[in-house]
Amino acid sequence: MAKVLFKQWAPFAILILIAVLSLFVPLLPNFDEGKYNAADVAFILVAAALVFLMTPGLAFFYGGMVHRKNVLSTMIKSVVAAGVITVLWVVVGFSLAFGNSIGGFIGDPKTFLFFQGVNSGPAWGTIPLSLFAVFQLMFAIITPGLVVGAVAERIRFTSYILFIVLFALFVYSPLAHWTWSPNGFLLKMGVLDFAGGTVVHISAGMAALAGALVLKRRKSHLEHKEVPPANIPYVLIGTGLLWFGWFGFNAGSALSANALAVSAFLTTNTAAGAAGLSWMFFDVARGKKPSVLGFCIGAVVGLVAITPGAGFVSIPSSIFIGVAAAVVSNLVVSWKQKTSLDDTLDVFPCHGVGGIVGMLLTGVFATKTVNSAGADGLLYGNAEFFFIQLKGALIVIIFSFVVSFVIFKLVNLIQPIRVSEAEEEVGLDASQHDEKYTQGTLIVAGKEVANN
Repeated sequence: MAKVLFKQWAPFAILILIAVLSLFVPLLPNFDEGKYNAADVAFILVAAALVFLMTPGLAFFYGGMVHRKNVLSTMIKSVVAAGVITVLWVVVGFSLAFGNSIGGFIGDPKTFLFFQGVNSGPAWGTIPLSLFAVFQLMFAIITPGLVVGAVAERIRFTSYILFIVLFALFVYSPLAHWTWSPNGFLLKMGVLDFAGGTVVHISAGMAALAGALVLKRRKSHLEHKEVPPANIPYVLIGTGLLWFGWFGFNAGSALSANALAVSAFLTTNTAAGAAGLSWMFFDVARGKKPSVLGFCIGAVVGLVAITPGAGFVSIPSSIFIGVAAAVVSNLVVSWKQKTSLDDTLDVFPCHGVGGIVGMLLTGVFATKTVNSAGADGLLYGNAEFFFIQLKGALIVIIFSFVVSFVIFKLVNLIQPIRVSEAEEEVGLDASQHDEKYTQGTLIVAGKEVANN
């Protein structure tokens, strides 16, 4: 009984402790507005808001593809990350990612503990450090949300909450430091990742693979039952929100309202459009009908693939990147369907593989003509840079998979990570949240509360 009460009260008690400790953080004056470029500040504020919009977009994207008895449970797992990661980022996450570097591997957690000194900190380029911290927070929020698609329809909600806390601390924050902190070892090695090919997509893709292996197969997957998507219009809405938000994701990573941001905006849109068509037309060439899901999934793969190179490659190159990434991911999805791997919504083939393709093709198509702070790639005679990108991708692949696998195993030791067979059968909406949608009627705690 005591053990059950402890598990019930522990999350709330931790939050109360954080809230009380926050009252003792010394106050420092705000930044001097005269130091900054007003246009850049306005631009990054909007970009941060756009990136946040990707989180509900992801919820619709995933929620529309699962079985109708798991729609709400899938959607909330994306959205709840906004709460969990926001608090964690303020307390220690930003310090770990961008605090004073400890050997190029991690930030000193005391640097910005509870955001102390962030408002009065030094400028990050032409914007306040606090604005940079908020912009980066949005990336940290969506990354663990991506993993949801691989473990949907069978992961216990409280276990997922614990996973995203540990993932943010031990996978995301170190990778952000390696890649984007001025003293990060991957950055010093010469690895280029404009907006998160490694930090966001490869890390989430490899965590998704680890999660699918640890949680094992759903009953419907073992029985080879086809699970019909709950709501394809939701997938369309989610794709539109993701595509829209991705402009903030990539263009905003220029951290300034300048020509580079415009170029990143254009490469992002071009790659997404090309990849959506590539996935759909490739399906048709293989004897399938053009599908709504096909175009939507392809477009997202294109957005993933262009992310690391959005500010380093030319606009024409982004067409090739989108087309190539969609074909490769499509083939990996086809291969995965012939195996026993139960990655529910193909997160590893789309985000993991898409991110890897994007990193490698950045090594091919990057050019200093687009970004003088970048590098020339293989196509421009610099084979060394391609192999640097390859090495960086391999480091991130191994690190993300191994640490995520250990985290999933650790969570499972603390409490069962997978729902029971009975809970899986009734659906996670009912078993985990006591809520469900049935033919347009919202049921809460077994009672009808609204009719659409």
